Amino acid sequence: MSELSRNDFLKLTGIAGTATALSRVTRPAPADAAPPPTHPPKTTAASKKAKNLRSEPLAFTFLTVPEQAFVEAAIDRLIPRDASSPGAKDAGVAYFIDQQLAGAWGSGARQYRQGPWQQGTPEQGFQLNMIPQQIYRVGIAATNAYCTKKYGKTFDALSPALQDEVLHGLEKGTIELEEVPSKTFFQFLFGNTVEGFFADPIYGGNRDKVGWKAIGFPGVAAAYVGVIEKYNTPYRVEPVGIADVEQGIARDDMDAHRRRVAQMYRGSREA
Repeated sequence: MSELSRNDFLKLTGIAGTATALSRVTRPAPADAAPPPTHPPKTTAASKKAKNLRSEPLAFTFLTVPEQAFVEAAIDRLIPRDASSPGAKDAGVAYFIDQQLAGAWGSGARQYRQGPWQQGTPEQGFQLNMIPQQIYRVGIAATNAYCTKKYGKTFDALSPALQDEVLHGLEKGTIELEEVPSKTFFQFLFGNTVEGFFADPIYGGNRDKVGWKAIGFPGVAAAYVGVIEKYNTPYRVEPVGIADVEQGIARDDMDAHRRRVAQMYRGSREA
């Protein structure tokens, strides 16, 4: 985020348009407040799709309610909805992160835990005596404490502009957190947000395959021999996920994929 803006990041991954923040939840108006306008708010195809994506109930198993609010607010700024595509919050990325934290990865099942715990070089990678669950729990609490002290509100209650300011501070390390380096916390949060937006939907994020559709990724139908060298040629098929294949509900999409590959392969050979 320091050198590459969120909009540039989204453009590089194929998402066109200017990124905008999701509308915040409206609070009840005071009794003497003026009545709201009678005309309905404008809706876009992306906003309608985002509403449908959020309609499925989710059971969070690790993140507490305040932690969930923090994560949803943060990912909403890292990959916001734009005019062409829902964002990370719509795509269930917070649930993806929760499920990863609740599982083996979050508990550090495959993480080296013997020490010694010393400050390492950037080339040595992660060196802290903390598992991902602790990184998130401590990082969220410390960031909320910072926001409350400086702004009088927790992170999720701040304006989008102030949320961006805090995220930039975490990324650059200019915000000092107790127990965990702010850069490390941000790297986990940003990396997991990207993973959740583009991972197979079977893991809880990328709901309705919105991440794949945004960049034109066809999913698990990995048979691209005939088109791998067709540079700058759009490849448009309905993406297929792991669950689609296992449940046998993607047969038509797989057939369309094979026909598309064959068509492009014939075209490359004739050229």
